[in-house]
Amino acid sequence: MMRTPTAWAVAVRRPDGRITTVVEDARSIALRFPILRWPVIRGVVALGESLAIGMKALSMAARLSTSDHEGEGEQEIGRREIAIALVVAVVFSVVFFKVVPSVVANFLPIQDTFLFVVAEGIIRVSLFVGYLVVLSLLPDLRRVFQFHAAEHQAINALEAGEPRTAAAAALYSRIHLRCGTAFLLWVMVIAIIVFAFVGRPDLPWLIASRVLLVPVIAGIAYEVIRLAGRYGTNPIVHAILWPGLLLQRLTTRPADAEHLEVAVAALDAVLQREETNRAARPEAPVDVMA
Repeated sequence: MMRTPTAWAVAVRRPDGRITTVVEDARSIALRFPILRWPVIRGVVALGESLAIGMKALSMAARLSTSDHEGEGEQEIGRREIAIALVVAVVFSVVFFKVVPSVVANFLPIQDTFLFVVAEGIIRVSLFVGYLVVLSLLPDLRRVFQFHAAEHQAINALEAGEPRTAAAAALYSRIHLRCGTAFLLWVMVIAIIVFAFVGRPDLPWLIASRVLLVPVIAGIAYEVIRLAGRYGTNPIVHAILWPGLLLQRLTTRPADAEHLEVAVAALDAVLQREETNRAARPEAPVDVMA
């Protein structure tokens, strides 16, 4: 799946080997309300929209990959199922990565508030890295991680000015500065700083603060990723981002020509739609995200 500011595309390889591409417009609600384009706030909006598009893209991919012929044997996933899956995913993430570390740290024999916040952060990052390690060991997810790598390689080739081909993408790294894996790690790190200002209230308020501040933390992390994309060639910035780049090796696997062809098909489709949509706004920047 590829996304630009005004469009998104999904490319799926059918059982018979053909690649089917679906492209849709992505009109952000931030275009109608200027306040939603303010720093930090725009990150929360972008995250919400990305989750919604991601779930819809998964639904399309699941439907298209079950048949060689349009409409025949395709297993449709309804909006209700998508909504339920999205809610379950969000609740699990908040509980496992926000609430659980706070509760565990609260029972540790730590009196100093700063040390408590640091210990909580270490537990949170450890759970996150451990979770990714477990996922990386699952055979069924290897193909998903190969497509993830192919997306990065296609975008890296595009940003280097290469033609939109699988052969060109194969020459580029599977690591990318604007990857969602790096974003999630920054969420964990920034949480330590934000929670330091909250201190260590009683357990009910401790849990509430960890949940309620999730949008703020995500918004700040979004701004960090934006800066990374703009100044990623700076040695200092690159060094700061290095842990997130290293973590991507858990969520990507070497892609072959089959995966790269699908990624390039999605990239080509979304860029063509973006060029059409940008006719009225030629000054708008084009950032491609996987």
